[in-house]
Amino acid sequence: MSTIKRLCERAEAHALHDQQREPGAEHFLLAALDLPDGTARLAFERAGAEPDALKAAIERQYGDALLSIGLTVDTPPDMPVSANSGAYQAAPSGQAIMQELAATRRDHAPLLGAHVVSIVAAMPQGVAPRALRALGVDPVILKSRADAIVGTSGR
Repeated sequence: MSTIKRLCERAEAHALHDQQREPGAEHFLLAALDLPDGTARLAFERAGAEPDALKAAIERQYGDALLSIGLTVDTPPDMPVSANSGAYQAAPSGQAIMQELAATRRDHAPLLGAHVVSIVAAMPQGVAPRALRALGVDPVILKSRADAIVGTSGR
């Protein structure tokens, strides 16, 4: 349970940094890279990707989306966004991550960052898949590498 808590807290911190109250799949992917087990980072490296480049690729996706509607990102807002009060909430893509983790919970114990990477790599659309493509990451290879790490960890 502590890994889920840490994952959710880090995802929320990444979302708030991006001026969003509810974390999406991209924030869970960044949070997986933060987990101390190191398996998310390892999956990226084995797929030939630089894990530390993900944050900038995600930020580019936000900027590109704003440009597509004629807006630009000049400076961050003066007022930081605060977390939602009450029960933890994630954006729909973040909810999909949590639902998939819950659905496959019996298949793995404990939760690893590579589990999250595998789920995100299988997503067909959204900020996270676009960011992966911007990095030149083949999602099929990334998922394969993440699944292999999960398999060798005995979970």
